[in-house]
Amino acid sequence: MTPHFSLYMIGLSDTGRARDHNEDAISWDAERGLALLADGMGGHNAGDVASHLCLKSLNQHLLPRLDKPLRLRPNKGVSKHATLVRRSVKETNGVVFDFAEQNPDCKGMGTTLVLALFFDDRVVLAHVGDSRIYRLRRNQLEPVTADHSLVRELLEKGTISEEEARDNPYSHVITRAVGVHNRVNVEVQEREVLPGDVYLLCSDGLSDLVPDAEIEAALLAAMGRWERAAQRLIDLANQRGGRDNISVVLVAIGQIRVET
Repeated sequence: MTPHFSLYMIGLSDTGRARDHNEDAISWDAERGLALLADGMGGHNAGDVASHLCLKSLNQHLLPRLDKPLRLRPNKGVSKHATLVRRSVKETNGVVFDFAEQNPDCKGMGTTLVLALFFDDRVVLAHVGDSRIYRLRRNQLEPVTADHSLVRELLEKGTISEEEARDNPYSHVITRAVGVHNRVNVEVQEREVLPGDVYLLCSDGLSDLVPDAEIEAALLAAMGRWERAAQRLIDLANQRGGRDNISVVLVAIGQIRVET
């Protein structure tokens, strides 16, 4: 089922200035309304394996099913698309976990994940780890996911202050990842989509270095030139040291599709 609105998607991924290889992976399919981003982790090149295997598995699970009416029994109060996303992420977690178990060099590898699936006038958002999804609506940017990280948990419990959370030595300790364990707790939500909305999926290589206000300013300054906006976000992170891989996927919501 195609999205109710026209969609424009663009993505960029950059190694950054401190790493010698890129462990992020991105993919998108505007016609089917699917955008994906993963930030891998693990020894040697296992993070690269985890992120790419994660997206390959998700595309294999999701894309064929989106070409025809979904024949799923949704959970109470949850759409078929949200049910499909949750099941697909859990199946993909098993694929990544089993691969790591069978390949000693990849033992313990995993990946963060952010996913956006647009259908009708809705979007299903899913995330695991500390990669993020933002929404720009009416010139205001807001995060629509919350990091699955140790620092965020400590902050919510009041154990540390906002000031102590900044540049915390445990800032990169995440509490959930795809493929690390044989089961994964994926956070799934569903939202209404409006013409003019812009969704940004990004790895922490961007969000750790570029404040939300500057991300917002870069998107607004692009004035619809989304390739330029994506490159500007990459450049901003690199200008601040580029200490990690930097990846972004932008989804701009257009007008209602006209059926012919």
